[in-house]
Amino acid sequence: MTPSTTTPATDLFAQVLRQDRRADPYPCYAQLRRDPVVRMDDGTWLVSGYREIRQLLHDPRSSADRRDPQNKAPQAARSLLMQDPPLHDQLRRVVTEEFVPRVMGMRDHLGDLVSGLLDAHVSDRPGRLDVVADLAYPLPVTVICELLGVPREDEALFGSIARRLTRGLDPVDTQTEEELRELDQARNELIQYLEGLITERRAEPGSDLLSGLMFHQDPDDVMGPIQLRVTLGLLLIAGHETTVNLIANGTLALLRNPDALARLRTDPDLATPLVEEVLRYDPPVQMSGRSALADIDLGGTTIPEGSRIRLLLAAGNRDATRFEDPDRFVPDRRDNAHLGFGGGIHYCIGATLARAEAQIALTALARRLRSPRLVADPPPYRENAILRGPEKLLVAFDGLAPEGR
Repeated sequence: MTPSTTTPATDLFAQVLRQDRRADPYPCYAQLRRDPVVRMDDGTWLVSGYREIRQLLHDPRSSADRRDPQNKAPQAARSLLMQDPPLHDQLRRVVTEEFVPRVMGMRDHLGDLVSGLLDAHVSDRPGRLDVVADLAYPLPVTVICELLGVPREDEALFGSIARRLTRGLDPVDTQTEEELRELDQARNELIQYLEGLITERRAEPGSDLLSGLMFHQDPDDVMGPIQLRVTLGLLLIAGHETTVNLIANGTLALLRNPDALARLRTDPDLATPLVEEVLRYDPPVQMSGRSALADIDLGGTTIPEGSRIRLLLAAGNRDATRFEDPDRFVPDRRDNAHLGFGGGIHYCIGATLARAEAQIALTALARRLRSPRLVADPPPYRENAILRGPEKLLVAFDGLAPEGR
């Protein structure tokens, strides 16, 4: 009997998804980039070159509706991340008009939140900080809950729900039966909670984002009940999960690059290009999905109509044909048009807020932690391969400087 074989691309992508590769999938991405557009055994196309990914992100034939046969949800029950125009444009317009004004001018508030989280660890004695649990998670979850008007006491609820839902983003064949059951349970828990929240706001609207989405000023853009619930779920989960990884990955990059850490400690303006480099070098969102609405000529080959496509954003971010010395962390890198927030009509709505949260958090860590060092390198990583980041990030330090010192 002839043993079954897989193509190199199929094998490499399987390695990217493996937990033991989570700490460093980049060698696998480098091998995949040798053929930047390649078909796997199951018919899915992998796109790993920077220019090819950019082309697809801006090509209207590249659909965000991934034609996933396992997704049984009706069209109206899919988030705007998985919608094409015109429905995508309508939903995005409403979210943008209600979301963006509420996050403008938040930097002082973000600074206060970061200070409060770190002040809990002020001590003249050596200490230890879990950057994920003590800062990277509570900061963005508090912010998005405040924006949406979620009661403070309910914030802890989203930790368990978010973890199970984001694990569901990975390919089904990488998940256990128990994880699939937990995914269904998490969806039901989130639906029930959001329906209760919507009922409360319908009876008593406020100035929060939820009320704005429910009572949008343009009656032609008012969301239906299902679309409202799905959009809320997207904002609650995506609004903090990616930023958790951005702050944790940024901290990891700083501690592995002490020169960059020292520069940030004395030059807070470095935070702006540094966060962009984190988004390129170690992005919190490693890949995205599309499907072909028509034949697409790409990289010297043709992706047939109806094909499923994986855009390996993290691989494209280290493409040497686009970025000089791409495997080196350069905190003040110029011409850094990375793929960390995607691109095209699906460019991340929350990019401005995520950038601000990361800039403020990383600057505070650099300035206030005395002699910080990693307890474990690499740290343990979460199971999710698409939203990739440390499970814990323990940092030892010789005291935490009080605010203003």
